[in-house]
This record gives sequence, C-alpha cells and structure tokens, in this order.
Amino acid sequence: MVTRSISVLGATGSIGLSTLDVVRRHPERFSVYALTAGTRAEELAVLCREFRPRVAVMADPEAAAVLSELLADLPDTEVLAGLDGLCQVASAPAVDTVMAAIVGAAGLSPTLSAVRAGKRVLLANKEALVMSGKLFMDAVAEAGAELLPIDSEHNAIFQCMPADKIRDPAGAGITRILLTASGGPFREHSAEDLRSVTPAQACAHPNWSMGQKISVDSATLMNKGLELIEACWLFNTAPQKVEVHVHPESIIHSMVEYADGSVLAQLGSPDMRTPIANGLAWPERIDAGVAPLDLFAIGRFHFERPDLVRFPCLRLAAEAFEAGGTAPAVLNAANEVAVAAFLDGTLCFSDIPVIIERTLAATAVEPADSFDVIFAKDQEARSRAREQIGLLTV
Repeated sequence: MVTRSISVLGATGSIGLSTLDVVRRHPERFSVYALTAGTRAEELAVLCREFRPRVAVMADPEAAAVLSELLADLPDTEVLAGLDGLCQVASAPAVDTVMAAIVGAAGLSPTLSAVRAGKRVLLANKEALVMSGKLFMDAVAEAGAELLPIDSEHNAIFQCMPADKIRDPAGAGITRILLTASGGPFREHSAEDLRSVTPAQACAHPNWSMGQKISVDSATLMNKGLELIEACWLFNTAPQKVEVHVHPESIIHSMVEYADGSVLAQLGSPDMRTPIANGLAWPERIDAGVAPLDLFAIGRFHFERPDLVRFPCLRLAAEAFEAGGTAPAVLNAANEVAVAAFLDGTLCFSDIPVIIERTLAATAVEPADSFDVIFAKDQEARSRAREQIGLLTV
C-alpha cells in the first residue's frame, strides 16, 4: 500500500474538513504535509494540533502571525504566509497529492503550481478551469499531472466513463453528459419572491452542507453554469453535448449517455466525502464514512428542466463559454463580486445576474493566451462589477 503525502489547500472550508475526515479514517494510507487557510487561524491551529503538518499556511499575513503564536509550542510545524506560501506547499517535492479546495479565483495560482509540479491534483476549485480552461489543461498535459475531479457531478461523470477515454468521450461512444442540479432552495419561488431572498435563506441548501459562496451560487444556478464550463474542459466536449437536469433529491450526481442507448449514473448520498475518497484512493475504493444509500426511503426520483428566465446565471455561463477568450474569467469575477455584495447586504439576490450580465457587456473579450492576461482581466472585471453595483444601488 502506497502512503500518499497530502497538502490540503483550504483546510478549514467544507471540502477541506471533509477531506481531513477521510484522511483521519485511513492513517495508514495518508499523511498530511501541509494545511492552509485564509483567515481562520484559530480553526487551522486546532487542525494542526491533530494532524501535525510540516507546514501551515495562512493566505492573510496577519492571520499567519496569529497562527505562529498559537502554534508556538509546535516547533515541527513551520508557518508561512501569503500566495508564495500557498504555491510552495502545493508544489513541494515531499507532496504527491494536493486537494485544491480554495474557493474562487484565489485558488488558481496555487492549483496551477501543483499542476506544474506534476502532482495528483484533486480539483474542487472549479474556478481554475473556468478562468483559464485551455491554458490549465495544457499545463496538466505538459507536466504529466494527474487531474481528478472532486465536484460531485464531475466525479460522477468521471466514474461513469472508461478511465482511458476521459478526454475522448466520442471515442468511448458517449453521446451526452447529463449534469444534474438540485435546483437550490428557491426552485419553486416566483421571480417576485426571489427579490426578497436573504443571505441566510440562500445559504441554507436543502441537501448539501457547503460554504456561503458556493451555497449562493447553487441558489442562483451559477454553480451549475460554472460546472458546465468545467465539464467541457475536463472531458474535452462541446457545451451542446452537456445537458443540465434539475434533480431535487441530489441522489443521482450525474449521468453519461452512450450511443447504444445506455445511460450510466452514479448515485450516492449527498456527502462530499464520497468523491473525495474516490480521488484520494483512486483507482481503489475506500471507506469514506458515508451512510449506505436507502433507495426505499427515497422512493422516487424527479427531473425537470432548469428555468433560465428565473435563473439566468446558467444561460450567462453558457454564453460566456461560447464567447471564449477571457469571457469566462470575466463571468467568474463578476459573480464573485456580486455574491459578496449580496452576502454583505449591498445587493439583492435577483440583481446578482444583472451585475454579471452588465459586467460582461462592459468588458472587452480578449484572447486568453497567457495567465497574465487572465489575471489582468479578472482584476478589470472586478472593478467594472463594483462600478455596476454602485450604479444599480444609487
């Protein structure tokens, strides 16, 4: 049995904590080299005391100073700060597996560092592929990195495809990828009701336990839009071959249709430990601590088409992907700014797609031919999104 040395990027978030729960169950298989967080020094300190990583990184330098004080009696754990520290533990020679679970554009650089170092990268940061699609996948190929999807939907698709045809679905006889979506907590709300949605309501997902940003994205269906783009890059397919199905039970995590009429589906309880365990141990299967699925208790499954009028974010994501170049990076940046404004009470829920659409219209699309261009366009789009919020809320 091979023991894998892991860096967990975003250890205090929901994916990071679920990853550590799987690791905790298999001490003979996994060791923790590094844990990272953004600002939650106290929470990371608790994890460091349990897992005793060689390195702990806080993205925020002030939080790193706090962490250093909290871990003063643990001299074997080195504390680093900032983006350089994140990239260092993502690419360290002692590491062979990196859980890329930093939410948003902030996760791109450290995830790319892991890719360029040829690691097994467990990709939970969908924004990395949304922003830099072809450049990112080219970097994976050039470095010989092993990219395994951790989003429940993409991991389900991965499990339903032949391992040697992940980048050649047509060669495997695959005709469609059926991407499922829960529909979020407001699936049956009217357009008028959506205007009065509060951040607390948006963060209360009916099936999944997730962070605030991803919960809001699920509620607007932007999460599914980002996943549509991610699926196209991961599985080398056109958006016309990916169809979104709203499945409120969140038990079928996605499906793959084959030319002979077969449809293969991956089912499971809505628990991220299943795809995490799949990525950590692949191609083996290990216990993830997830309760067995009781199909008798579920009784039946439901499916419906997404409503692109009430939830236009899915349409905007598809249009940005079709536009190509830097448009997906602009989409992602505008969404991050708009969601943050909604969470702090500046913007109403229904105006999130309005800000995204206006930012896309106000930001010129350029060829995404370098990471420098993408990062620059990301910053430009954030500035324009804030301008649009200011105009809308005056």
